Amino acid sequence: MSNFDALRAPAAHATVSLDSLRRSGKRHARLKGRQSDELSVQEVRALIGVRPEGGHRRDLLIEHLHRLNDHYRGLHDRHLVALAQEMNLPMAEVYEVASFYHHFEILREGQSAPALTVRVCEGLSCEMQGARTLLEKLPAVLGAEVRVIAAPCIGRCEQAPAALVAQQAVPWASLESIAQVCGGGVPLTPALSPEGRGSNSGPGSARARGGNSGPDSTQGKGGHAGPLDLLPLPLGEGRGEGPVVDFAQYQAQGGYALARRIVSGELAAEDVIGALEDSGLRGLGGAGFPAGRKWRIVREQAAPRLMAVNIDEGEPGTFKDRTYLERDPHRFLEGMLIAAHVVGTEACYIYLRDEYHDCRALLQAELAKLQADPPFALPRIELRRGAGAYICGEESAMIESIEGKRGEPRMRPPYIAQVGLFGRPTLEHNFETLYWVRDIVERGPQWFTGFGANGRRGLRSFSVSGRVRHPGVKLAPAGITLRQLVADRCGGMADGHELYAYLPGGASGGILPASMADIALDFDTLQPYGCFIGSAAVIVLSQHDRARDAALNMMRFFEHESCGQCTPCRVGTAKAAQLMAQPVWDADTLRDLSEVMVDASICGLGQAAPNPLRSVLAHFPHEVGAQA
Repeated sequence: MSNFDALRAPAAHATVSLDSLRRSGKRHARLKGRQSDELSVQEVRALIGVRPEGGHRRDLLIEHLHRLNDHYRGLHDRHLVALAQEMNLPMAEVYEVASFYHHFEILREGQSAPALTVRVCEGLSCEMQGARTLLEKLPAVLGAEVRVIAAPCIGRCEQAPAALVAQQAVPWASLESIAQVCGGGVPLTPALSPEGRGSNSGPGSARARGGNSGPDSTQGKGGHAGPLDLLPLPLGEGRGEGPVVDFAQYQAQGGYALARRIVSGELAAEDVIGALEDSGLRGLGGAGFPAGRKWRIVREQAAPRLMAVNIDEGEPGTFKDRTYLERDPHRFLEGMLIAAHVVGTEACYIYLRDEYHDCRALLQAELAKLQADPPFALPRIELRRGAGAYICGEESAMIESIEGKRGEPRMRPPYIAQVGLFGRPTLEHNFETLYWVRDIVERGPQWFTGFGANGRRGLRSFSVSGRVRHPGVKLAPAGITLRQLVADRCGGMADGHELYAYLPGGASGGILPASMADIALDFDTLQPYGCFIGSAAVIVLSQHDRARDAALNMMRFFEHESCGQCTPCRVGTAKAAQLMAQPVWDADTLRDLSEVMVDASICGLGQAAPNPLRSVLAHFPHEVGAQA
């Protein structure tokens, strides 16, 4: 028989039983990809708990990653596999979230975590005070087992140079103080700080917060806030060195009485919104949207409504929210609860940046006291922890992070007031905006508008750092000028320094020369000069500094912090940093690049990143060999 015939011949069929098919199926049915091992699953369960009947909440992914990262000093890939299994999530989804945030350290099989990590802030204020020298010398001092890395601004610019040893803040850091903390010692406290540094003024003192006469002694005029001048503030962060107003003290001072009146209906919600509108209070996180109008917009949306509070405070040069929080947390919480009731939100989510470890411990403790003895029925309150991503200061990126996702900004519309957290209408506010609610409603909007200078109205909290004698948070009338702020609130320039330039609004607010130090500092006053006030983070430069170096520091920060979602920002910041590092700037290319970034970036990071370089080209062309 030929091969062809053999092919045509009927084949013999073996008899296959149903049981043999089942056995064969079991042998070959294997899940693809890496599978979790029992030890890793048990270790994950020990930290996040056993799986609830309905499964773990998807939005708690980042919180669970923090538990693992804290306990094991990193995220072992075997734990990520087990976590994905326990949360019933694709491994790719867990990995993409873990790899997005700077504070999560992913460890491959066989890798071990460093015994200790020291993060030295390389923000502009810290760089001006010697952070680069610390980064160069610390590895030799601390040894190979301690990892030393540069970190973007950690929100302690008035204590520059600052560092974090694990989660322990080290203000006014030196080789000796960091080594001391690494060895288990206590960091330098403001009471023991170098002469002059412990005298920073800040909010929250008894005189500033308590029985002052408000605007009466100042008539709301001029460049002074009178009795609202702030007393020296030790930054104890709840460790006992500083006068933190706790729950009992706050209630003894009349705290939560206003909120009780509103919840009981004694004071109408419409009257509260009206007071905010009449005061002119605007969002104090940077955008400046009118607070009363925002409450009204969200209140008109269909229920259920939610609330999200932004305390990410990642803008370099900004530390006002941290300063207020570590002094008077319940003033903020009462403002938040008033907003929640007036707008009708069923839950409040507080998003706090990861660098503020002591603030987080303080807030957790005070929230526990409030919830154990509530002055009225409280909405659900959840405290969420950031993970080292500046972009999460953008409201929609923060919403994504609260939902347990990568902190990437959303395309708008729809706006989060309409479709926000978990798809619900969401009232989003910065910490400080809510901090002022009680004072404005209790004292009346005229109290707030009674302050002001140079034709402006209200109060502003300026985070001042750099070459001034007394950096810190300075509460001053809106419209004060930089020259007045430095002279009247900061004790003048530091010894040996003369005013050369200043950043009026943090990293993205631009740079102005000393010749423009008499411009009113407030919303809408700086735009004609290519700048904006943003979160009122003021960094002062002297004749020993160069504006081009400040601009390059900021652009490298934006390059590091870009979420990478859109090309104009991701590529534009990197290319701009390369061009700005050259001795002579290619001004035409930088201008073209800036225009593309402003016009085509998805969110404010890419749109505002070119502001410092544009300022240098406009006001300091002599530094870069360019024509103005």
